[in-house]
Amino acid sequence: MPRFNGESTRKRRGLALAATAAIALTAPLAVAAPAIAKANLPSPNGQTNISSILTYADVVKELKKLESTSRHGVDVFTLEEAGTKVNKSEQGRDLYVATVGNGPQDVWLQGRIHGNEPYGSDSLLTLLKDLGTNGSPDYKLLREKFTFHIIPMYNPDGSEANIRHTILRDPVTGDPELGTNGREQRIDLNRDWTPTGFVANESLAFYEYWTMVDPAFGIDIHHQGLKKEWGTNDDVTMSLGISLAPGGPTLPGIKNGAYDVLTRQMQVHIYDELSKYGSINIDRYQVGNGQEIDIKGGVVSAMMLGLDYGGMNSEGHSNPVIFLETSGNTSNGSLGQKARGALIKQNVLAVKELLLGMASGEVQQEDPERWEEIPHQPVTGYQTDYAGVIPK
Repeated sequence: MPRFNGESTRKRRGLALAATAAIALTAPLAVAAPAIAKANLPSPNGQTNISSILTYADVVKELKKLESTSRHGVDVFTLEEAGTKVNKSEQGRDLYVATVGNGPQDVWLQGRIHGNEPYGSDSLLTLLKDLGTNGSPDYKLLREKFTFHIIPMYNPDGSEANIRHTILRDPVTGDPELGTNGREQRIDLNRDWTPTGFVANESLAFYEYWTMVDPAFGIDIHHQGLKKEWGTNDDVTMSLGISLAPGGPTLPGIKNGAYDVLTRQMQVHIYDELSKYGSINIDRYQVGNGQEIDIKGGVVSAMMLGLDYGGMNSEGHSNPVIFLETSGNTSNGSLGQKARGALIKQNVLAVKELLLGMASGEVQQEDPERWEEIPHQPVTGYQTDYAGVIPK
């Protein structure tokens, strides 16, 4: 069961992220970082085999196993047990969260909000296992500094159907709801946290849980298709993203620019740490023609904007979030079995390095201007969901 209850759930919103800068890193990584073999990226040839992709039942089974075997207090529960008013998926599946750690700052980690982007589930379950069993000084530091709220499968219905979206269902019959065009209504859960949104059950459920947690920061794990680095044409294995573009129309105006600085520092830290591995090639997430995204309807954008929906966030809590885009997804020809292990290890390594950097204060000491050093196409403008493309 979750450790929060009633009014105590709004316990720590006054804690400043800057306080982490005072903590010195007690030791280097105690366990050697996973060795990632020579990059073997998804092949564009042939049919995609998704037999190894985790199902909803697989995830639930693994969560319960980790809860029973952990040495450091992994707690697995459903949103129904957490007490959210809406707490099932559109098809009636339970929505699961796992917590671990006893630190004063809550951290939000989510994956597979898009059902055809599977490795967020694998990556977060691996991280949960490490946090729950590893006794090294680094993991001890993370558990003492943070309380982790891990959502390995945000979109169980879409995951089971191997589609990006969820499909709205009639609450009585369970049949797909049809739009005015006579087609089933598919909702992108990563565009549903808006003042006029929250159409899908999953959005309402996880939003209410977010207002209960009030995290200090978050990480969202995604996939992209096969990508080449601009200027070199090298294969990209991961892109680093911020849904409200640094220096763009929106982010500099939030918290007097604090998130504009911190999200850049977070990405600089990941870039530096993972660039030590020759098989990992990182760039910045862009959407073509040198455009950065500046969307207000994304889940992590709404977190940074402090969206108040239905009076559930009346105090205006907000928190910085970045996302990781692993190359390859379950679209045909875009995901190869031989790349699976390397891509999951890459995700786990990126999240661990960022968490250790936040816990030690190293992230907050990074030069945010070095964000420009992460490979990217020169910025020409900002692709928005509220004003079209805004030229730079």
